[in-house]
Amino acid sequence: MDLQLSKKVIIVTGGAKGIGAAVAEVLASVGAIPVIIGRNKADNQELVDRIIGTGGDAWQFTAELSSPIACKDAVQAVIDQFDHIDGLVNNAGLNDGVGLENGSYEKFIQSMHENLIHYYLIAHHALPALIESKGAIVNVTSKVAETGQGNTSAYAAANGGRNALTREWAVELLKYSIRVNAVVVAECLTPAYQNWVNKFQDPVAKLKEISSLIPFENRMTAPGEIANTIVFLLSPRSGHTTGQLIHVDGGYVHLDRALIQ
Repeated sequence: MDLQLSKKVIIVTGGAKGIGAAVAEVLASVGAIPVIIGRNKADNQELVDRIIGTGGDAWQFTAELSSPIACKDAVQAVIDQFDHIDGLVNNAGLNDGVGLENGSYEKFIQSMHENLIHYYLIAHHALPALIESKGAIVNVTSKVAETGQGNTSAYAAANGGRNALTREWAVELLKYSIRVNAVVVAECLTPAYQNWVNKFQDPVAKLKEISSLIPFENRMTAPGEIANTIVFLLSPRSGHTTGQLIHVDGGYVHLDRALIQ
């Protein structure tokens, strides 16, 4: 299937590793030009070089997205480089473990900047270009907004905000024919997730325990599976899908726990 994304410029925040990197690679494989925005220039460039080395095209801009000024500068750099933006994947963020009991005002607000506010700012600054291109936005969110997890108030709040913004923007941008959707992630084996698992005394056993709780095939979701759905949602092939929170999670959130053997 031709996803009709050839030469389309798509911003991917946090695009150097994990889900973001998988999105960038899938985009390049269908002829799009992923623009990786992240804080580590070496990581950004490594992925760009890998994509170009396999015959694709990509670009990167280094920015600390917890800074509002950096968000504006990043979008402007993309416009200066390409003169247009055709899509946005808001993905950057990390479960930082800022809870209610062990948190603070300062930690909570910092987490909002690192996990939610840049979703708004990148979309805000990119909007004029997206209006011109009738582009699409996909927000990557987490199941913790719906299920809770414990000791992660800030990240749960940020993801609740991401979900709410998805529906709000879908309504506000109807008049511009801009579609906005979210992909909700549960247990996805990214490098950051693996680093978390490695903190346990027996990481292999812990990963097996978590995987056993995932109804479909009792396995973790692969970053590429998330990426494939995101790229489809960016494509005109999903042209009448907007305002949706799509769970790519092997049934982790919604299927009956009684199914798990």
